[in-house]
Amino acid sequence: MNNDHQRDAVLAQAVQLREQGRAEQARNQLIELTERYPDDAEIAYQTAWAHDVLELEAEAVPFYERALSNGGLTGEDRHGAFLGLGSTYRVLGRYEPAVQTLGRALEEFPDDPALQAFMAMALYNSGEGRQAVRLLLKALAATSSDRRVQDYRRAIEHYADDLDGVQQQDQ
Repeated sequence: MNNDHQRDAVLAQAVQLREQGRAEQARNQLIELTERYPDDAEIAYQTAWAHDVLELEAEAVPFYERALSNGGLTGEDRHGAFLGLGSTYRVLGRYEPAVQTLGRALEEFPDDPALQAFMAMALYNSGEGRQAVRLLLKALAATSSDRRVQDYRRAIEHYADDLDGVQQQDQ
């Protein structure tokens, strides 16, 4: 079996193990793969994901960073790597890198509600509660299928940009 087929087969098996709840086995296979293919973004991403599943967030970070810096990820995997890294930074209390990472992600995927939700959490943790609420309200208005939310969509979007606005009343 040539190297590409062997790489693909082992990677597919590791992903399947993770999906079956056998994340530790997947992690072990993926670590071996990263040693053989240190510049492979897809392997780095899958290795990071396996670490995250095992709640080994600090160990996941360098793999996410490697995956995003090497190029070669599909759009879907790049999205997942950004979300995973941003979320992992936030869980580790590294709020500034979380906001920066999720900000980069939103530059590439500006209308993604999952990224917006994770960005809102990171903004909240960074003391930017107003910006977090604004982002969540806009995401809610844009993505909700609830009839009442849609009935008030324009108002929700308007007030999201002016949370502190108060009309003056005549006395």
